Amino acid sequence: MLDRRIKVAFLSTYPPRECGIANFTYDLISELKKIPELDPTVIALSDADYEYGTDLFFDLQQQDRKGYREAAKRLNESDVDLLMVEHEYGIFGGKEGSYLLDLVDRVKLPIVTTLHTVLSSPNRTQQKVLAKLCRKSEVVVIMANNSRGLLEEKYGVDPSKTVLIHHGVPRLDLPSREELKKEMGFEGRTVISTFGLLSPGKGLEYGIEAIEVVSRKHKDVLYLILGQTHPVVKRRYGEAYRSRLEQMVREKNLQDNVGFVNKYLTQEEIIRYLKLSDIYMTPYLGREQAVSGTLAYAIAYGRVVVSTPYAYAREMLAEGRGLLADFKDGNSLARQLLAVLENPAEKAAMEEKTKKFGERMTWENVAQEYRQVFTGLCSERS
Repeated sequence: MLDRRIKVAFLSTYPPRECGIANFTYDLISELKKIPELDPTVIALSDADYEYGTDLFFDLQQQDRKGYREAAKRLNESDVDLLMVEHEYGIFGGKEGSYLLDLVDRVKLPIVTTLHTVLSSPNRTQQKVLAKLCRKSEVVVIMANNSRGLLEEKYGVDPSKTVLIHHGVPRLDLPSREELKKEMGFEGRTVISTFGLLSPGKGLEYGIEAIEVVSRKHKDVLYLILGQTHPVVKRRYGEAYRSRLEQMVREKNLQDNVGFVNKYLTQEEIIRYLKLSDIYMTPYLGREQAVSGTLAYAIAYGRVVVSTPYAYAREMLAEGRGLLADFKDGNSLARQLLAVLENPAEKAAMEEKTKKFGERMTWENVAQEYRQVFTGLCSERS
């Protein structure tokens, strides 16, 4: 074992960049700092100029191919013990994030990779990038069991390399659901929510269609669409998607039943909205989505979830922890929402099951599982 703290460099996006992977990495590092054996630092993937804090080792411009090679050299000459790669195709430069391979080909440190997306039907470049990254990694962290067989079948990853560590969620002590509703002006309302960066893949139009059906029987229902438009989508298309959703609400006369909170939510705001919600809904369109941070949050806070059956939802909502509806089908979503609203005893039972399952997903527990991976690797090498 090393006679000093294990220095782990995280290659990831990082706040203030507005990105789900950035938030994930920040939360994980914040918890790892509390563990005496570990010394985490960040190589921040940047698509603009950001003012990073003291966690920064150095930043790497996403589309600068030469920078990836220089980053490998810098790592090899440093006192870093492990490289931790947070992988998502869209945050690395080159076709399907292929510039990352310039770095992993040259770095001499052991690599641990956390996979935030595992595609069941990758194109040739996607398959090549992920297969090589996993081959170069000592450990591949997955956040759902559904990824293990897929990685072996499609990417040739040895299952013995994969370790399941759930998506972490912060634990905040907040008032009760009814107290929060009163505090935020939603007293007497049945609140259904969806949060996250808006993009067409979220399928929110089908969520609105579902609310149109539900509101005929439950006039008090309020569907909150929480979050700003994804920065990449906004740069390319402006607010076209949000405008389309808002127009849809007006055309269906649902202004009293659908509300938009157009801002980048803080962690505490997300959890407050979640805790006051009666149901959390994810009408997502991507069948292959292996992980969803928003769904992980909902599970950890014991919310009943109604969702389309993407891969992560099928696994997380098994054993009575939620209900699944058909893709692109507002009526199917509405049937499941009504099943929850009209069966309060079953709703309470689902909340209890979900809350119990979610207890293992606190960042404190998740960080300890990463600690075991890091210390285990360093022990083997020494």
